[in-house]
Amino acid sequence: MIGKDVPFTLLEAIADMPDDRVRRGLLHLQAAEFLYETSVLPDLEYTFKHALTHDVAYGSLLQDRRHALHARIVEILEALYPDRLAEQVERLAHHALRGGLWEKAFTYLRHAGAKALAHSAYRAAAAFFEQALAALHRLPDTRRTIERAIDLRLDLRQALFPLGELARALGYLREAERLARTLDDPRRLGWVSAYMCGHHLHTGSHVAEVRTLAQRVDTISERLGDGALHIAAQYYLTASYLSGDYRTTERACRTLMQSLPDQRTREKFGLVVFPAVMARAALSRALAERGELDEGDAHGREAIRIAEAFDHPFSVVVGCRDLAYLKTVRGELSDAARLLERAVAQGREWNITSQMPIALAALGHVYAWSGRSEEGISYLQQALTAYDAEGIGFLQALSVEQLGEAYLLAGQVDNARACADRAAMLAGERGERGNEAWALRLLGEVASHHVRPDATTAAAHYGAAMTLASGLGMRPLVGHCHLGLGRLYRRTGHPEQAQEHLTTARAMYREMGMTYWLEQIEEN
Repeated sequence: MIGKDVPFTLLEAIADMPDDRVRRGLLHLQAAEFLYETSVLPDLEYTFKHALTHDVAYGSLLQDRRHALHARIVEILEALYPDRLAEQVERLAHHALRGGLWEKAFTYLRHAGAKALAHSAYRAAAAFFEQALAALHRLPDTRRTIERAIDLRLDLRQALFPLGELARALGYLREAERLARTLDDPRRLGWVSAYMCGHHLHTGSHVAEVRTLAQRVDTISERLGDGALHIAAQYYLTASYLSGDYRTTERACRTLMQSLPDQRTREKFGLVVFPAVMARAALSRALAERGELDEGDAHGREAIRIAEAFDHPFSVVVGCRDLAYLKTVRGELSDAARLLERAVAQGREWNITSQMPIALAALGHVYAWSGRSEEGISYLQQALTAYDAEGIGFLQALSVEQLGEAYLLAGQVDNARACADRAAMLAGERGERGNEAWALRLLGEVASHHVRPDATTAAAHYGAAMTLASGLGMRPLVGHCHLGLGRLYRRTGHPEQAQEHLTTARAMYREMGMTYWLEQIEEN
């Protein structure tokens, strides 16, 4: 009844027989190799040698007897460990559920889910929360029960999102929204809208739609005076700017950081990633796009330091991913590879499925630029298959563009052109102006790649990319466009124009400390 692992203190309390008889029985079961001791200190504990033995013994009990014993075990646990219930919460949840103690089952199951979530055990957390929801359905249909039902569905979203189970998470959000509307509960409706921001952002909705929703959440937070909801609104607003409006991203990141003084950096505010980490990681990425690489590097390293201090794998993945982007822009490919290899390993170890396509694509891109084209293309192809299979849209256009770059480095020009076209289309549909600029630059690279380049088409694409990038303050990309135009004009017999663009690229790379790209000019 107690389970596969049996603390002696609990067994003694529930056995309802003299202590010496309990001990003789245990010695007999040990001699017969049914049980063995697993620990002596701080508490004596036994376990079944074979799970089948436990299952058969449990199955021999009548249903009513089981229910009564499970309920009794809950009472004993509560009496034995009044100050250590958090340590016993999983066991309490198990017995309360099977003992039909629905109020206690709900409470302990939700606490067990929260404990698992805090330790990044997302699948276990989801299982506990779903069991809590089943227990809640056995309770009277009061306003308090409905409020709990909404909160549990929001908990489930937090557990399912990292696992990449976006459709299930959306289903729970819609149910929570319906219930919150029946109660006319503005605070809970605000949180539903906040998590909807995350869903739309991650699945690739137009960034303006995400932004509008996040601004609506912020309005609700101000009306209610809800500080945590305000942080969530800022969090999603910041993320919505990250695909193109880099100046606004920078301001939003700094605002979010200022909203989190030192004593509040350890708070998650109901979000999957610590806001203190996300703000610095996003700032690192935005500054990379703008060519402020030294400052961006410092913020990226600080994001990882904070995530490590909190021992939070999801935040570590995000920090590594975004700092690696800056390293890639700068041309520090070995550093970028190490960061992304760590992100991929952490993602796999902790089932952070929702981030795997993004990290895997970035790693493939770095491998391709490091001379490992075949491996890089394979990783990028796996990533894009996962994007489509799991319905992920966040940074998808950029990953498609990165596959196009890898194809071009491998001399697969037609595949590169197809990727560039698709990346430009996706970015345009979603309002991701920065990613669209990268795709346009790749189209320029493709058109200028042939033995007899299409100079007119290439120059038009480079020009369009440069115009867009200049307006967004994307100095590294502007530098790449000058480099591309310089190479194009040199190959097509226009040395003066070539020199002009190469000189500009050289000056920009030197100013931004992009040594790798300076070497590319000299080598070519």
